[in-house]
Amino acid sequence: MSLFSALSVSASGMTAERARAELLVENIANADTTRTAEGGPYRRRDVVFQSEAVGSPFSSLLAGSMEGPPQGVAVSQIVVDTSEPDRRYMPGHPDADKDGYVAYPKVNPAEDMVDLLGASRSYQANVSAISATKDMIQRSIDLLKA
Repeated sequence: MSLFSALSVSASGMTAERARAELLVENIANADTTRTAEGGPYRRRDVVFQSEAVGSPFSSLLAGSMEGPPQGVAVSQIVVDTSEPDRRYMPGHPDADKDGYVAYPKVNPAEDMVDLLGASRSYQANVSAISATKDMIQRSIDLLKA
């Protein structure tokens, strides 16, 4: 794998983790949303990753020596939780049903915060990989100058 392909792989990981972090933040922000435009409470969302071939403008030079294109990561789909919402007895709430129960989203903010920390660490690992690759490219250029 070329150094430029390594940059593309890390960039795809950063893009995927950013999408994951955005959905986790949306879940946390809507943890108490009982009414949405679609009707009913907010539905928790999560991303599904899949491997994806990533290209680099410089990879065509090495295409003959590589076994296959480098594999990065991409968001394949966004999954919406279809389970029954939590029901809480709150008869004075404007969204209460005839029995006084309000449907709340099945969002656990503590769990989503832990997932958000994981996404942040994965993003930072990709930033570190890009930084290390950039340093290797710079050292290669410096060696060629000499």
